[in-house]
Amino acid sequence: MATYQEFIQQNEERDGVRFSWNIWPSNKLEATRLVVPVGCLYNPFRERQDLPPLHYDPVVCSRSTCRAILNPYCQVDYRAKSWACNFCFQRNNFPPQYAGMTEQQPPAELIYHYSTIEYILPKVQCHPPVFLFVLDTCMDEEDLQAVKESLQMSLSLLPHNALVGLITYGRMVHVHELYQSEDSTNNISKSYVFNGTKDLTAKQIQEMLGLNRQIPVNKPVHPNQPGQPAQQQQFLPPGYKFLQPVSSCDMVLTDLLNELQRDSWPVPQGKRPLRSTGVALSIAVGLLEALYPNCAARIMTFMGGPCTRGPGMIADDELKFPIRSHHDIDKDNIKYMKKAIKHYEALANRAAVNSHIVDIYSADVNQTGLHEMKYLCNYTGGHMILADSFNTSLFKQSFQRVFLKDSNNDFRMGFGSMIDVKTSRELKVSGAIGTCVSLNNKNQFVSETETGIGGTSSWRISGIYPNTTLAFFFDIVSQQGGPAPQGGRGYIQFTNNYQHANGTRRIRVTTVARNMIDANVNMNQISYSFDQECSAILMARIAIFRAETDNGHDVLRWLDRMLIKLCQKFGIYEKENPNTFVLAENFSLYPQFMFHLRRSQFLQVFNNSPDETAYYRHYLLIEELTQSLIMIQPILYSYSFNGPPEPVLLDSSSILDDRILLMDTFFHILIYRGKSVAEWFAMGYQNLPEHENFRQLLQAPIDDAQEILQSRFPMPRYIDTEHEHSQSRFLLSKVNPSQTHNNLAYGYQQNVASSPILTDDVSLQVFMDHLKKLSVSQSS
Repeated sequence: MATYQEFIQQNEERDGVRFSWNIWPSNKLEATRLVVPVGCLYNPFRERQDLPPLHYDPVVCSRSTCRAILNPYCQVDYRAKSWACNFCFQRNNFPPQYAGMTEQQPPAELIYHYSTIEYILPKVQCHPPVFLFVLDTCMDEEDLQAVKESLQMSLSLLPHNALVGLITYGRMVHVHELYQSEDSTNNISKSYVFNGTKDLTAKQIQEMLGLNRQIPVNKPVHPNQPGQPAQQQQFLPPGYKFLQPVSSCDMVLTDLLNELQRDSWPVPQGKRPLRSTGVALSIAVGLLEALYPNCAARIMTFMGGPCTRGPGMIADDELKFPIRSHHDIDKDNIKYMKKAIKHYEALANRAAVNSHIVDIYSADVNQTGLHEMKYLCNYTGGHMILADSFNTSLFKQSFQRVFLKDSNNDFRMGFGSMIDVKTSRELKVSGAIGTCVSLNNKNQFVSETETGIGGTSSWRISGIYPNTTLAFFFDIVSQQGGPAPQGGRGYIQFTNNYQHANGTRRIRVTTVARNMIDANVNMNQISYSFDQECSAILMARIAIFRAETDNGHDVLRWLDRMLIKLCQKFGIYEKENPNTFVLAENFSLYPQFMFHLRRSQFLQVFNNSPDETAYYRHYLLIEELTQSLIMIQPILYSYSFNGPPEPVLLDSSSILDDRILLMDTFFHILIYRGKSVAEWFAMGYQNLPEHENFRQLLQAPIDDAQEILQSRFPMPRYIDTEHEHSQSRFLLSKVNPSQTHNNLAYGYQQNVASSPILTDDVSLQVFMDHLKKLSVSQSS
């Protein structure tokens, strides 16, 4: 019999789903006592080579309030050619094309191995994707040149039928024409110029750009001759001037980018450049919602500084007024922030309603306003990249990876995804947390209690990728003493209706089932089914969701309360005796995850700007489980002469003089050389032939780091440091401070860290001691 860990892994590989509890209590009261909610992480676009799509429409339950899709858990009568829905128990007849099926040869959707299956809808035609570049021209010449080169590179990677457009902005906003008629002899580049201080409505943008007017392709010179059929007048598509297929405008756009200059308005000393980012994005959103509503489209925004003009203004144009910090936000000393958030959140909602994606590529050593603009990415599933300059490998490599292709030579992205959740009668969906927006579909599957984005059973994600992961939360609604669920199981069905990168419309259906038992009798079985890794990520997402509106200290106190309650419920101990406290193996790492989450940059905003906090939280909201765990508790590898590389504890005791450490925090890849190794390196031993083994030791972590750097999106920042160098702070701030200046007789202990960590943070040992005391205490 497979262990729970194997069961969890198999389900994740097959369905892209992991639950916090893999057996569910049969009533609401017992579910609330579990502390960690019944929830799951669901990957709607997980890559599976063994999942060939079916080229026909799915079979749907005939009950209008259900509409669940045929799945392996349905009861099938092969003689009568009928099936019973496992969500509403409605009996349905199979369509005629299923007449030849038998119990020995069932259709794919009834085979257990295909509890996740994908359909290509043959009758649905999809529009080619649209890529609209919105480019800041106030950046340095070097950065502008780097962006122009990256954009020219991206044109060669786009499908030939994809539409592209260009908007540039500085003090004014320019919408560039890309259309050139074949008979034109004077192909001068033209653009429509907008004032950067005016907030235009969608209707005004349409009128100013002439999007409502029909332009004939060519007017007939001679009237039709008698007896000849009348020529039908052909019209150019609306917006043809601004959005053209790559195959038609490749040369025009390349020339336009080559000629593009920095914003010509002078910037006086002590001033910031005047940027109209808010108006530029408003025009981009208005242009796409007028021309291609509910079509696949990306707005790719490149900005080298904060918006300093017009709607969406984030910073004053005078440098003597610094951009807001976390301290300013806490003190409510925020002149522009609330208005800017309102502007960008409204744009994000408009883009999300039309299935349009907004990417933000931000590059500046100072803040650019990601804190206010984060809704554009968080509501639409857009990419968010934060770099110091556009002329760095971090930006260039990350941007190139946006256009990576799969084994079928299609982009690894989906568009306009609508995710619908259906549940059996014993449970309802409470909400979702991720880069999605509600579709306000309130029905019998929706719980009255909300967690995250609730009050609906359907959500929209404009952009999905192989790593996109949503957190869903469920509410057990059966009352104590009520009837047991039919078959002793609860069912959940996820349907993901999206446009594939190859232009087809697809529906991916994932149906999962878990046993439901009486927790009063079988609590041990429920506790064995606990998935501590999934639960840690679910609780982290709830904490981040709450941190957006609640005080940071309140969120930490809530996390602490939840952890103490979980330990009281599932720990084994004698009351008032902390020494007897023990957690089962599948709970043992959970307190450690919570310890590192409390110390992480997701909840501790000290020493981070609001932009950095928004960036870090964005990726915890979208990444899959393994990468999310690395963000919370980084991985540390040790390299030494004592043996092959090995993972070591994320602890200050792992920092030894004769070791090289490689730390992966997802956002950073750090190589740290201990004191002795750093001295040998400074003496140049690696260059001597008799110390070849030392050269190989130095090279090993570099090779491993390169492997990570080449595959991850976004590309992590690479840090090479050593003992007592300034950048070793990135390592010292992450390790558990088990050895500090408070608990070491400095200089008198052997085989300990090169030097104690100067911090007042509590160590994991102290944290666990307090947790044990509070868990066994009757008063807490």
